[in-house]
Amino acid sequence: EALVEAVLGETDPHVAGALRWALARSGDGGRALLAEGIGSPVAAVRERAVRSLAEMPGDEATGHLRDALAHPDPVVGGYAALELGARGEADAVPTLIDMIVEGRNDTEAADALSVLAGDTATADRIAARLVDRLALGTTGAPARGRLTQALAGVPGTTASRALVELSHDAERAVALTAAYLLQLRAGR
Repeated sequence: EALVEAVLGETDPHVAGALRWALARSGDGGRALLAEGIGSPVAAVRERAVRSLAEMPGDEATGHLRDALAHPDPVVGGYAALELGARGEADAVPTLIDMIVEGRNDTEAADALSVLAGDTATADRIAARLVDRLALGTTGAPARGRLTQALAGVPGTTASRALVELSHDAERAVALTAAYLLQLRAGR
């Protein structure tokens, strides 16, 4: 309990990292107390709590991260999504795509999607979701560029077809990115 309180209250990032490391290796690790920390009215405490849970192995921590995925604080949901993606949890896909669109940890979110795209069916579902977001008229040029880049890490024909279409996009940066990614795919 004291270690959890120290983790949740520490403001120095180096000390906080060491405390998270110690907490993750302490056995029980205070997962339930950290989950309570996600409900804190203080944003910094919520972030520390979810980051600590993300460093903990096991089903209990994964369950708390799944709960955190729906948190209204996008920082909490984002950290949960990144870790759940790394753990192979497909529930994180919508949040990861939102992060890419919004430009919040978009590179890490795209990496997590590529981890999740390990089998053909999942890769096609992820590519289809990316294409759906690209098709929305409300998705601006910077977000379209990030979504196009995210397709690079998604194998399969759905992603390849999307890149072919995007290589003719009216937005020059999107078209050039897609064309380049197609060249990379051809070289594999």
